[in-house]
Amino acid sequence: MGAPHQVTVGVLADEGLPERVITTIADDLPDTFAARVSGRARWRVEHEVDRLPLDDDGDIPMRALSQEHRQDRGWDVLVLVTDLPRRAGTQPVVAGVDVEHGVAMISLPALGAVMVGRRTRALLVHVVRQLVSRQLGIAGDRDGGGVVARVREALAPTQRISGGPESPVTRLALVGLRGRLRLLAGMVRDNRPWRLVPHLAGATAAAAGTAAYGIITSSFWKLADALPPLRLAAITVVTVLVMTVWLTVRNHLWDRPSETAERRKMLLYNVSTATTLAIGVACMYAILFVLALLAAAVLIDSGYFEQTLGHPVGAGSYLKLVWLCSSVGIVAGALGSSLEDEETVRDATYGRRERERQERSRHRRERRRSTDSDSSTQNAPGHGYR
Repeated sequence: MGAPHQVTVGVLADEGLPERVITTIADDLPDTFAARVSGRARWRVEHEVDRLPLDDDGDIPMRALSQEHRQDRGWDVLVLVTDLPRRAGTQPVVAGVDVEHGVAMISLPALGAVMVGRRTRALLVHVVRQLVSRQLGIAGDRDGGGVVARVREALAPTQRISGGPESPVTRLALVGLRGRLRLLAGMVRDNRPWRLVPHLAGATAAAAGTAAYGIITSSFWKLADALPPLRLAAITVVTVLVMTVWLTVRNHLWDRPSETAERRKMLLYNVSTATTLAIGVACMYAILFVLALLAAAVLIDSGYFEQTLGHPVGAGSYLKLVWLCSSVGIVAGALGSSLEDEETVRDATYGRRERERQERSRHRRERRRSTDSDSSTQNAPGHGYR
């Protein structure tokens, strides 16, 4: 019996989340491939981190990267891992596999916001099995060791989509509403909405100052005491929405392309932006609430509080006061955000890939407008050839 065949898998991870995920699971991948792909081969996994380039269409050139890296590094197959959202029409694409050129690509946003490491491992098994099926003489689609079952369980319902007669790439796409929601969750995670708070210094200062003023003002005490919890909850929701809308409009974060097809495509990106901002504002609200509660406990004497309200007070009275003051503070924070630079807000709202996508879209629209302008100028009366 001959020596086991060695298969070297190269994993090229994008910067950011892909780098963190692959670094975490890379050491276990050889044993995972031996157990779930083929035990007759010796597995070697090499991973590197690089900023994966985009082509003119805004996609990652799988074939070119395969030709560039596989020969130089001696990799049998190459798997690219990126945080660039990818879709086939309206369906989120989880992975693309090009068996002919020995390369596959995994898009992390389509894996959702939780258990990304486990789902990435299951998907790596799936795509590597397809890539080496001819080389090792195994069935690429057979449920070897539960591979297909694990992928479906981890990813939600999936569907294989052929790239067409001119493309050797086979895509694995999520189907249905669950798939789109999972892509949305992954895009929001990639934007890291919790980064919004430290970047909005002016908004945070205005919110904290207004909340502090409310805590030491007796009219706020009486108003908060008179409001039922349901109304306070409604006020909270409204104030978070107000600040979300204000940040979106004030900083031009809502894409409005002129073409109908582009509008459909941008809808998911716009929803992702709004969700990112809403979560970021909610984080700001939670931090403000905790700080205001501590301030109220230190500054407001319970005896004086009872005397002002005219009845005994407990923890509920303090909570209602802080609840109202935090909501009013968030509205003031929306106004304070006007002092922030638009680029600062964009950097805090979007992940690197989303900023790169927006920049390319902006340049494309500018080139299109410039071309249309030149065309209309040439066709105008007096500008034709005589």
